[in-house]
Amino acid sequence: MSATLLGSIARTTAPQAALRRFLALDAVVTTGNGLAYVVFSAPLGRFLGVGQAALFELGLFLLLFGAGVGRLASRRRPPVLPVRCVIEANYAWAALSLVSLLLWSAPTTAGLVWIPVQAVTVALFGVCQQLALRTAAESGAQ
Repeated sequence: MSATLLGSIARTTAPQAALRRFLALDAVVTTGNGLAYVVFSAPLGRFLGVGQAALFELGLFLLLFGAGVGRLASRRRPPVLPVRCVIEANYAWAALSLVSLLLWSAPTTAGLVWIPVQAVTVALFGVCQQLALRTAAESGAQ
């Protein structure tokens, strides 16, 4: 993906700004998802076919992870190593989400739809962040 295309997606040609925007979007979506899992763990658990306790614990993790990603996004120049950790965590989350479909005995139809959609979304965050990080490094902005 070229810097121009990446910049148009992020609505900026500044590599650091693009990286920060992708991190910020990830933080907002992750934190919102985590908050929903914590506050509505019982009804969402029934809707998705996931245990209430598991959803609550995942929500707590997502709240903490989202806050950390938000902290990175707030930095003028997010450090490379933590950004790489976020990218790898996103890829791991996406992969484990898909693996969970094979391990669960009874996700609902909604769960069978939500889990892959969520996995693809998180993987796309990782791809966009990775490309933005690479573009920032190539431009000497890191």
